[in-house]
Amino acid sequence: MALNKVCSGAVMDYLNESGATITSGEPVLIGATLGVALVDIADDATGSVAIEEVYEIRKATGAIGQGDLVYWDADGNPAGSTTENGWSGTGCLTTTSSGNTLAGRAYAAAASDDTTVQIKLNA
Repeated sequence: MALNKVCSGAVMDYLNESGATITSGEPVLIGATLGVALVDIADDATGSVAIEEVYEIRKATGAIGQGDLVYWDADGNPAGSTTENGWSGTGCLTTTSSGNTLAGRAYAAAASDDTTVQIKLNA
């Protein structure tokens, strides 16, 4: 093994400076990389964020085909979101590239009204 190997690179430590706790399973944008919190990460604490593998993440209304590139819209409205349920503007995956961050590829297709899509992170 190379002596300069640091780690496998599938997980990053992330310092949460958002002002709120990030819940395990929530998408986390680290620079231009989308990850998924593996643990609850309190504000001003460090926790593990996966940046590889396949995860199911909330999506915008609209069909996504298997293999399609998907992007994180940080203030997007997830499918089924309303002001009343508190999801409006919480961020979601979309196939719209303009103004959004590349998140990966759809691992499986999702119908227009599905609320989530399986994606291979950063693929």
